[in-house]
Amino acid sequence: MTWLSVSPSLAATAPTSLPGYAAGVHVMRVTTNDPQIDEIGGIIYSQIKDVRAIRGLHISILVPHTNDLKPAIVYVPGGGFISANYEKFFEMRSALAKAGFVVAAAEYRVVPDRFPAPLEDGKAAVRYLRAHASEYGIDPKRIGVLGDSAGGWLAQLMATTGAEKKYDKGDFLDQSSAVQAAVSLYGISDVRNIGVGFPEAIQKVHASPAVTEALLVNGPAFATFPGASVDADSNKALQAGSMGHLEGVKPPILLMHGSADHLVSPVQSKQLFEALKKRGDQVDYTIVEGAGHGDAHWYQPAIIDQVVSWFKKNLGDPIKEIPKKTELDANL
Repeated sequence: MTWLSVSPSLAATAPTSLPGYAAGVHVMRVTTNDPQIDEIGGIIYSQIKDVRAIRGLHISILVPHTNDLKPAIVYVPGGGFISANYEKFFEMRSALAKAGFVVAAAEYRVVPDRFPAPLEDGKAAVRYLRAHASEYGIDPKRIGVLGDSAGGWLAQLMATTGAEKKYDKGDFLDQSSAVQAAVSLYGISDVRNIGVGFPEAIQKVHASPAVTEALLVNGPAFATFPGASVDADSNKALQAGSMGHLEGVKPPILLMHGSADHLVSPVQSKQLFEALKKRGDQVDYTIVEGAGHGDAHWYQPAIIDQVVSWFKKNLGDPIKEIPKKTELDANL
């Protein structure tokens, strides 16, 4: 942006022919490099039905106001398996949208709903975007997922279960739920050892039947069921994390974890990184020195820029000219 303050000495070269020009006016010259971002909220992407009620799951979408064919990112929020406040982490979401991505922030089911409910919801969000790609200018061949903490857990699962059709439930089943790239920020890869390496007092918390990962896997105590610890059925718990889904080809995955995370052990990212690397999958791992769990480090430009750059590298830039046959309408 250039700001021109017109003084008598510049009067001879000032753009006096501009409509509305007056003596003493300030003239701005603005470059138009950044797109307008449209936000579309209140969308119900999935309806969960039971005997007595129907629950709508919501998604909020940021759409760069261009005619480009755009890659998309599904953001799934953290919340300790007990909340899914999907409209947070706006700094990251807006940076991705400014970079040309359609960014869809999705709500999903949490405790007391049990696994695989959150994974079924994440996959339903991806299918929704593919089914409505023409409305938002999305390239359906390029959809990624981003999550933090429990959202990172879900992002990892969405990446590692791309070929597992048993988790596809609900609408738009003619669409694929596979993602082409995934970023997990301080996420969980194995719910059986979230507190590995932490003090004994923390280990006891994670051994409790009341801890949220135990509720996610087994549900709460009710009627004749007294509750169970997360490792009561080790194989069942393993399937509730990405470490239980290592077979098959995986999309590129970026893991990021803080060295000072005292809520989710950094071992969670380390063990998945080593397992994928051993299999020859494309995986990157960044340790953020001194960063805690979801603290201010994660909202800084250095972190956000790395995530944006990584997604651009692995999903590509928007395609500047949309093929006419797609008849996409991105000008919402």
